[in-house]
Amino acid sequence: MIRYAVVGAGWISQEAFMPAVALTGNSRMQAIVSGSPDAARKLAAFHDVPEVVGYDGYDALLASDRIDAVYIALPNDLHADYTIRALKAGKHVMVEKPLATTLADGSAMVAAAQDSGCFLMTAYRLHNEPGTHAMIDAVRSGQIGEPVYFGATFGFQTQLGNHRLKADHWGGALPDVGVYCLNAARHVFADEPIAVQAMASRPSGDPRFAEIDASLAVTLKFPGERLAQFFCSFGSGTSESIRVIGSTGELILDPAFKFDSAPKMTIRSDGKEDTTPFDQVDHFAGQIAYFSDCIAAKSPPEADGEEGLADMRALLAIDEAARTGETVRLDPSTFKAGIQPQMLRAFAPTTKRLLL
Repeated sequence: MIRYAVVGAGWISQEAFMPAVALTGNSRMQAIVSGSPDAARKLAAFHDVPEVVGYDGYDALLASDRIDAVYIALPNDLHADYTIRALKAGKHVMVEKPLATTLADGSAMVAAAQDSGCFLMTAYRLHNEPGTHAMIDAVRSGQIGEPVYFGATFGFQTQLGNHRLKADHWGGALPDVGVYCLNAARHVFADEPIAVQAMASRPSGDPRFAEIDASLAVTLKFPGERLAQFFCSFGSGTSESIRVIGSTGELILDPAFKFDSAPKMTIRSDGKEDTTPFDQVDHFAGQIAYFSDCIAAKSPPEADGEEGLADMRALLAIDEAARTGETVRLDPSTFKAGIQPQMLRAFAPTTKRLLL
């Protein structure tokens, strides 16, 4: 049984991570690390978590033998510090996306994992989800021929006061939800982008977007003359879709990204249309169970720090392209093995959650 400390007891921890742990069968929560002790104690009582620790007690917890791993769900600019401290203390780390806010910090996180011998996993929950696996399998098996174009949307209306609206946390739709579109494109093409273009929009008079852009439209070029585009937004109606156009057909996954959605895949080829619905699963239980399996088997996770760093390189290039209006070129890099069948995990969702 892998014992976790949850670092940061905000919405995503309350809504998704904490409820999921009990579903896995191979993981449990040992501690909640939070700056809000009253709320943390309520969550600990609800989820039967033995310890509540303030941030000033984080290093002492890491130095103990009471935990094996930490889940970090802090604002983006704090990921590197809390991750590196945990790795140096010999604890495995699952950290939310994006990996960090600078390439230097991301590289330091990867180096700390290598030096410690502990695992660093970027929390790409869709890498363990059945609908995503079915999409990748369909593309790899040639059901739409060779993929030539990828398109995606991921947008919704966010609320004033969310820390993801703060520029100093590297807030905004791009690092928060655009990363899902980018990551899916990379895995569909099994390659890394070599050039990006982007345009951003920021409506005047909307206090949510005083510091960040509301929406971005992005175009990426991949080797082999393949193209990808995506739209991400914190100021749009809810949309979460993927469309892959191949040389002989097209694939649509809609819905595609949210953890409370049940995906549906449609393939159109040779004048035929086949639609496959998927059951909704608990994305977080899947990724927790997978990471705990990796720790127990001493087998590195696929979605490691290098995977998070690969997305960061493109995300920062997109930021630059949107800011300058120029095409930003990226150095060629090698795509890893990507999503594999043995990573698939499927747990029925839970309704046991406490939101404070």
